[in-house]
Amino acid sequence: MARPFRFGVNMTTACGGAEWRERCGRAEELGYDVILVPDHLGMVAPFPALAAAAEATERARLGTFVLNAAFWNPALLAREIATVDALSGGRLELGLGAGYVREEHERAGLAFPPPGARVDLLGRTVAEVDRLLGDAAHVPRPVQYPMPPLLIGGNGDRVLRLAAERAAITAFTGARHTAEGLRALTADELAERVAAYRGFESGRPAPAELNLLLQVVAVTRDRRAAVRELLSGMRLGEDEALELPLLAVGTVRQIADQLRAQRERYGFTYLTVLDPYMETFGPVIEELRGG
Repeated sequence: MARPFRFGVNMTTACGGAEWRERCGRAEELGYDVILVPDHLGMVAPFPALAAAAEATERARLGTFVLNAAFWNPALLAREIATVDALSGGRLELGLGAGYVREEHERAGLAFPPPGARVDLLGRTVAEVDRLLGDAAHVPRPVQYPMPPLLIGGNGDRVLRLAAERAAITAFTGARHTAEGLRALTADELAERVAAYRGFESGRPAPAELNLLLQVVAVTRDRRAAVRELLSGMRLGEDEALELPLLAVGTVRQIADQLRAQRERYGFTYLTVLDPYMETFGPVIEELRGG
C-alpha cells in the first residue's frame, strides 16, 4: 500500500513577526503538514523562525530544509534542536545537508572545501548530534527522544548512502550542479538517482520517506504555454520540460495525476513547494489528500 502524501512549504521570504505568524497560520489552514525554513544567508535564521511558527500553529510540524552542516557546531546545534523541539511540543524535523553555495561560505568567513570533504563534515555532524542528544544527561532534552526525525538532502552517491544509513527522510533536489550552474534532472536521470538510493537502503528495517522539492507550481489550462516561459534558462525542449518531475504545471487535476504517477514511479510521498506557490498549491493538496 502506498505511503500517504505529506506536504511541506519552504518559507524563503523574509518578513516581520506579525506577517510571519499570519503566513504560518495560513499554511496550516491550507493543509500543509510541515512548515520549513532554509539555511541561507539573506534569509531568516532557521531556529528563531521555527519557534515563532510553533507559536502560530497547532498541528503543523516544523523543519529545517536544510541546514548547511558547515554553519553549525554540533554541540550548539544539538542545543538548538532540543530547545525548539521542546518549545514546539515535539514537532521538529531536522533537515541537514552538505552545503553548496561557495559565496555564502566566503561571506561567513568559512572555507569551501571540495564536495567529498563537505560530505565528510555532514557525516560527522550527524553522528555527533545523534550522540549528544542520545545522552540522557543532555540539557535541554528534546521531546522526541533521542532526537527528532532526520532528513538528509542531496543527490550524490555518498550523501544518498549516508541518508540510507541514518535518515528517516531522504530529500532529492531534482537538479545537479554543472559548470554552467544548476541543471534540472530529467525524469530518467532522477529515476537513476532514486534507484541508486534504493540500492544503498537495501537491508533497512523500514524504507525511508522520500521527498521532492517542486521548483515551480503553475495552475493553468495551457501547460505548454506555461512551460515555454521557463525554457530560456533550462536548455531543454518543450516536451522534455513538460516531463520534469520538479515542475508541477497544468490544471489541479493534471498536477494531482502527475504527482500520483511520480509516487508510483519514484516513491515521492513528501512534496515541498516554495512559499511563493503556497496558495497556488493549496487546491492540489485538497485534491490529493487521502489519494
